[in-house]
Amino acid sequence: MTEIPTTMTVDVAIVGSGFAGLGAAARLVQEHRPDFVVLEKGATLGGTWRDNTYPGCACDVPSHLYSFSFAPNPNWTRLFARQPEIRAYLEQLADRFDLRSRIRFGATVTGAEWDGTRWVVQLADGTIVNARAVVWGTGALHEPSVPEIEGLDAFTGTAFHSAQWDHGHDLRGKRVAVIGTGASAIQFVPQIQPGAASLTLFQRTPPWVLPKPDRPIPAPLRALYRLLPMAQRVARSVIYARNELLVSGFLHPRRMRVVERFARLYLDRTFAGRPDLKAKVTPDFTIGCKRILMSNDYYAALKSPNVEVVTDRIARITATGVVTADGVEHPVDTIIFGTGFRIADSLGRLTITGRDGVKLNDVWRAGPEAFLGTTVAGFPNLFLLAGPNTGLGHSSMIFMIESQVNYVLDALRVLDVSGARAIDTRPERQARFNAELQGRLDGSVWSQGGCASWYLDENGRNHTLWPGYTFDFRRRTRAVDPADHELVG
Repeated sequence: MTEIPTTMTVDVAIVGSGFAGLGAAARLVQEHRPDFVVLEKGATLGGTWRDNTYPGCACDVPSHLYSFSFAPNPNWTRLFARQPEIRAYLEQLADRFDLRSRIRFGATVTGAEWDGTRWVVQLADGTIVNARAVVWGTGALHEPSVPEIEGLDAFTGTAFHSAQWDHGHDLRGKRVAVIGTGASAIQFVPQIQPGAASLTLFQRTPPWVLPKPDRPIPAPLRALYRLLPMAQRVARSVIYARNELLVSGFLHPRRMRVVERFARLYLDRTFAGRPDLKAKVTPDFTIGCKRILMSNDYYAALKSPNVEVVTDRIARITATGVVTADGVEHPVDTIIFGTGFRIADSLGRLTITGRDGVKLNDVWRAGPEAFLGTTVAGFPNLFLLAGPNTGLGHSSMIFMIESQVNYVLDALRVLDVSGARAIDTRPERQARFNAELQGRLDGSVWSQGGCASWYLDENGRNHTLWPGYTFDFRRRTRAVDPADHELVG
């Protein structure tokens, strides 16, 4: 076994081995930049698609779009891939670009500091990684969010988050409580409902749900994609163009009425004869204000005799049940949290220090902001993938990540050509960019749709989503504009 060095020096350090980290690593290989390391806290690669293994886990973005354009997969077996197949794609990506030898597993980053010439990255085991540039590819969906509920510690049954699924706990015959109705819950609820003795779904806000146009991709069509890659590129382009049509509705909420009409028809058809349940699961906000979910079996599961949808607020948890604000105690053996992730403070546990000793946590005290979601003024040669305001409500984050990686590669080229030590974003350019973003977001469905969502912070500002077309983001990240940055040294 190779001994772990106490210090190592590389040109580029990449943090995370999910889509963002592996995508950046693969492109560095393509650009003949082999001097890099991928720092992964886990024992295996995969990021979100390694951690989330709950029953029914799948993507709600079509498979052909949820992959890198430079590494297409002609062998997707479904229009919407499931977790094992997505993780297998990432494993294949690592093999295709010979990335495994460059990944250091068990490398938990605890902090990073710019020392004036390079980044000094600290790992939990004491290792120091010196790097000219750091690419942060951990994303925001890696810290499970478990609500603080009185009495949770006293619960004598089994409790876990969907991203930390306890596969050793048999749910058959159990009285199961599901807290939360997010994207994960609507996937695993139909999977566990048939075997549970009872399933009590504690719903704070019902989501808008549309039917999922999922089906197997026939073997002859997969063979065509292998023999004629252009056919798959055409399919990808059609999916991409169709999804971009939704942007207008997100930015002009009244236009979402067409989409909402389809969602209401789905509700009417599914809950015919069940007006009481339909009332409980019908949202009172404009569709798109919160994430639009897709499922063909979630509503059907809610109509099952062993399922109860509870809309009263949870007051506390006892040793054997969940008590709601109306005083009713619901006896349960198992609690599953489908409550998403800690988005706002995904980097909050780390100390990242830039120029003049400035801490990223202090800079982001009023909310995370970056330039093009990728660079932060005062933090030279630090690049964030899937950073602030790069999230999407309509298309593939892989497209956004690929765009950002293009930007990172061009920044490295600028450094090579100029001979400069570092590239840093001008504060006034970053401020102007974010003022423009917030202006566009103010009139969007996310701000005007009448809901409270994790997209918005406590001040109502949206630091999560990109307010526009993804091809506009691709255009703006195609190359570094020298006017937006200063070269240091």
